[in-house]
Amino acid sequence: MSAQLVAALDIGGTKIAGALVDGDGGILVRARRPTPAREDGETVMGAVEAVLAELMAGPLWSGVTALGIGSAGPVDASTGTVSPVNVPGWRGFPLVERARAVTGGLPVRLVGDGVAMTAAEHWRGAAQGYDNALCLVVSTGVGGGLVLNGRLHPGPTGNAGHIGHISVELDGDPCPCGSRGCVERIASGPNIARRALENGWRPAPGGDPGAEAVAAAARAGDPVAVASFERAARALAAGIAATATLVEVEIAVVGGGVAGAGEVLFAPLRRSLREYAALSFVHGLTVAPARAGTDAGLLGAAAAALPVARDDAPASLPG
Repeated sequence: MSAQLVAALDIGGTKIAGALVDGDGGILVRARRPTPAREDGETVMGAVEAVLAELMAGPLWSGVTALGIGSAGPVDASTGTVSPVNVPGWRGFPLVERARAVTGGLPVRLVGDGVAMTAAEHWRGAAQGYDNALCLVVSTGVGGGLVLNGRLHPGPTGNAGHIGHISVELDGDPCPCGSRGCVERIASGPNIARRALENGWRPAPGGDPGAEAVAAAARAGDPVAVASFERAARALAAGIAATATLVEVEIAVVGGGVAGAGEVLFAPLRRSLREYAALSFVHGLTVAPARAGTDAGLLGAAAAALPVARDDAPASLPG
């Protein structure tokens, strides 16, 4: 076990998880509360404070040197504020300032949840050993993050790599973000299910009409379900290829609930990438499923905090 110790928070619309994490990625202490996502901002902050209080009550807290926070977005790391779409009580909420006050002035580093997942995959997952990587979370939405030249690249506000809002259909459906034809509007779980339902697919009586059921139907050969996943895969491939062409990533790591479909998603994704990643310098792009699992948010928040704890360059990652 490394003597380096940081605290980590993973804040989403359903749960607020906390942990103490050592410099080798070992999770030593855990705490968790449900997110009161429909309550006011102070009530949500109260749940964060409860998680931190539980971590602070243990004997290891005295060794903690920094706090990393991975939050549903948008986030603004430049101001330390968060405005998660799925937590309406937080709009421009000063999370970094409040967390610093609760923890007695610890250094705090805030990143978006897609960037946190990227940090985790580069540190202890499928992107380990790659200096240039794109990592995607394909779930209710589509998020992502970048590692460039061996360093996490969150951008000025902590949102760089947000591949879900690259437009891949110029005249496509309007996206809630304000643009059209975004990757997320085609490849997220709800939109995979929406397209399948619009084209005549139906779940078993009493069954869930979500993307997991569409994946099961595609696995069984249902042509509408297969087509919905193939369309999602093409959108992802177009976004990945555009990113790789722009910044020359070597690997694209895909995680999140939709990635659980396995080859139903990955087989057409690899096929489509051969079409979209056509230039010679992106031909060798590797696509791999994420490996950090359900702890990715916590590990990524810790990975983001460790350089702060070491007083290192702010965008470097643990080795």
